[in-house]
Amino acid sequence: MAQEIERKFLVTGDYKSRAYEQSRIVQGYISSARGRTVRVRIRSGKGYLTIKGASDASGLSRYEWEKEIPLNEAEDLMKLCEPGVIDKTRYLVRSGRHTFEVDEFYGENEGLVVVEVELASEDEAFEKPDFIGQEVTGDIRYYNSQLRKRPYTTW
Repeated sequence: MAQEIERKFLVTGDYKSRAYEQSRIVQGYISSARGRTVRVRIRSGKGYLTIKGASDASGLSRYEWEKEIPLNEAEDLMKLCEPGVIDKTRYLVRSGRHTFEVDEFYGENEGLVVVEVELASEDEAFEKPDFIGQEVTGDIRYYNSQLRKRPYTTW
């Protein structure tokens, strides 16, 4: 099984000037049941299907499977998704040996900016960029599947 180990933080400073790449992402959920989500994503003209399992107790680790699919199939699958779409721009920023993914949300999640870093192990050290704020790893309110149901602007 492929394990995804990541930590998530709020963003408190400038990240755009440090980004080496950015892309617009639109995603929907075929299933957002707790412990098993099925996501369809369109990013940079490509489609992706992702299945994620339940997070461990710390919220750091969970099973993740992802495959690229033809764009037209992703567009068709988006029509089957539960109500609510996630719309965001992802900025990639390097710090030390890691790439940080900064997501700036739009629509009903306007104003929310979070950053994630994927790790090889739960205790792996990493060099924090200066724009990292409060850690929200494991706080389900910040899961994309939950932001679709209870958007940031309604908190």
